[in-house]
Amino acid sequence: MWRLKRAQVEKARREFHNNRFRSKHSSDLLMRLQFAEQKECDKIELPAQAEDGFWPGDYGGPLFLLPGLVIGLSVTGALDAILPHEHQKEICRYLYNHQNKDGGWGLHIEGPSTMFCTALSYVSLRLLGEEMDGGDGAMETARKWILDRGGVTNIPSWGKMWLSVLGVYEWDGNNPLPPELWLLPYFLPVHPGRMWCHCRMVYLPMSYLYGKRFVGPLYGLILSLRRELYTFPYHLIDWDQARNLCAKEDLYYPHPILQDMLWGGLHKVGESLLMKWPLSKLRQKALTTVMDHIHYEDENTQYICIGPVNKVLNMICCWVEDPNSEAYKYHLSRIKDYLWVAEDGMKMQGYNGSQLWDVALAVQATLATNLVNEYGSVLRKAHSFIKNTQVRKDSYGNLSYWYRHISKGGWPFSTPDNGWPVSDCTAEGLKAALLLSLMPSEIVGDAIAADQLYDAVNLVLSLQNSNGGFASYELTRSYAWLEVMKH
Repeated sequence: MWRLKRAQVEKARREFHNNRFRSKHSSDLLMRLQFAEQKECDKIELPAQAEDGFWPGDYGGPLFLLPGLVIGLSVTGALDAILPHEHQKEICRYLYNHQNKDGGWGLHIEGPSTMFCTALSYVSLRLLGEEMDGGDGAMETARKWILDRGGVTNIPSWGKMWLSVLGVYEWDGNNPLPPELWLLPYFLPVHPGRMWCHCRMVYLPMSYLYGKRFVGPLYGLILSLRRELYTFPYHLIDWDQARNLCAKEDLYYPHPILQDMLWGGLHKVGESLLMKWPLSKLRQKALTTVMDHIHYEDENTQYICIGPVNKVLNMICCWVEDPNSEAYKYHLSRIKDYLWVAEDGMKMQGYNGSQLWDVALAVQATLATNLVNEYGSVLRKAHSFIKNTQVRKDSYGNLSYWYRHISKGGWPFSTPDNGWPVSDCTAEGLKAALLLSLMPSEIVGDAIAADQLYDAVNLVLSLQNSNGGFASYELTRSYAWLEVMKH
C-alpha cells in the first residue's frame, strides 16, 4: 500500500512539473490521496470536508511569502529545526515549479517576472542549499535575469528590507521606516494607527528592524550572495542612490518628486539625528513602544498574526529582543499553520487558510439545493465549525490605545485563533448561521444563541463608514487628500 501511494504521489508531482507552464495551480492531489486512504476508497475527486467541519485546500499563490519565512528562519538560526530536509526539498520543488520560462518569478504564480520575487526566490534557494548552478540551469537563468536588469539595487522597498535583514543589502539603501511615527499624536494624519490594518501590522515590525538596523549573521554564503546579485563590487555601491531605484517590471507607479524629497530629508537629516544622542533616547522609546504593539498583536492572534508577512517579521523582532523568549518560541510553534503541501511542492499560504469563508459559502450553496436530509452530517459539522469560529470577545485592554476595532460577534476569514473579524466574513457567517437555525436541529445541530447573532449584527453595523459603505476590518481612519503624496 505504501509503495502504491508513493507511486501516486510521484506521478502527481511529475505531471504537475511537466504541465507547469499550462496550469499554474495545484489540484491538491496529495490531500485527496490522503483523504481517500482515510476513507478507504480509491480516490476523492470532490472537495473533502475535514472532521471539524471545514474544507481544507490550497490558499497559496503569492510568491513573496516563502522567501520571508526562509530568511526569517535563517537569521534566527532555526531553519533546519523548523523546516527539516523533506520540507526544504518540497519548498525548492515549489519554487522551481513556479519559475517562469524567462528565469524569473512573478509576484504570484500567474504573474510575469519581477525583480522582487526573482531575487528573493533565488536567495531562498541558495539558503536552502541550492548551488549557483543548481536546478538544471534554473539558478543560472534566474541570476542572469537579475543581473540583466541591473542587479538587486533595483529591487523594490520590501525586497530591500528583506535583503537588509539578511545582510545582502545595506540599510542605508532603504527609504526611512522610522519607528518614531508611533510616538506622534494620533490626530496627525500620518500616524500609523490611521493606516489600514494590514499595512499597519506590516509597517510595525519593519519599523522596529529598521530602527535597530538589525542584520543577521554574516558568513560565507551571505558574502557570496553579495557578489552574485550585483553588477559591480558591493563596497562600491552608492546606497543613497539605490534608495529610489526600482526595476521597470516592479514599478507600478513612479515616485512623485514630493515623495522623493520627503524620503531624502528623513534619510539624510532625520535619521542622522535620531541615531545620535540625545535623540537616540527617543529612538529607544519608539522601539519599546513598537515592541509593545507587536506583543499585543501576537497575543491576540495566538501568534498567528493577521497575515504571513507580519507573522514572520514579528517573529524576527521577538528574537532580536530576546532570542530565548517565550514569544519567539510561540512564534515557531505556529509557523506550520501557514504551510501547505501539494503536488507542486510546499508553499506558504496567503493567510492561515480560508476556512470560515469557505464553510459559510458552502453551507449557503448546500441549503439552496434543498438537499438538507442527504447532506445532514456535512451540514452538522459545518454548523459546528461556524459556531466554534465566531469571535466571542473583544481584544483585551484599551482598544483605542492599540488602534483596534471591536471584535466581539464577528467572524474571521479563517479560524478563531486569527482573531481579526472581517465585515464580509461576518455577514456571510451570520447568513449561514441564520439559515441553519431554520433547519431541523436533529439534522444540523442546535442553532446558535440569539445573543451571538445580535453581537454579529452589531459588529457589521459598527463597520459602516460615514459615506454609507462598509469597511473590511475597521472604519476608515485616514483622509482621501493624502493621495496627493502619490501623485
